[in-house]
Amino acid sequence: MLQLNVNGKLYPLDVEPDTPLLWALRDTLQLTGTKYGCGVAQCGACTVFVDGSPQRACVVPVSAVLGRKITTIEAADGSRVGKAVQAAWRKLDVVQCGYCQSGQIMSAVALLQQNRKPSDADIDAAMAGNLCRCATYVRIRAAIHEAAKQLA
Repeated sequence: MLQLNVNGKLYPLDVEPDTPLLWALRDTLQLTGTKYGCGVAQCGACTVFVDGSPQRACVVPVSAVLGRKITTIEAADGSRVGKAVQAAWRKLDVVQCGYCQSGQIMSAVALLQQNRKPSDADIDAAMAGNLCRCATYVRIRAAIHEAAKQLA
């Protein structure tokens, strides 16, 4: 039996070690905020933190994260940065269909944890791996600036 530390809680898992983390989160633990988008780490919908670093859960096997801390969108508001990002998302009504937004938020949190005053170019570079079929990129950038302002 494998064990994962997800959102500060230990979970026993009866899955194969090569099972993608995304499926362990969604199917086994019922943490469905992390989305399946492309399955090849190109769209960012499945972004989670592993030991504080953004990772694409669709290509990370469970065996690679044993003993590490995994944070999903369900716990992203557990930090000051996460709260600021989610508040900015709501304030600026960023979400359209919403499917990609958990990955977008996780990537925005990662950016602001490293850079509290990002330029448009910094934001574009950090968010480049996150696709939005509804094209809410302008609102996403504005929300990141808004969150940065709240964190200043």
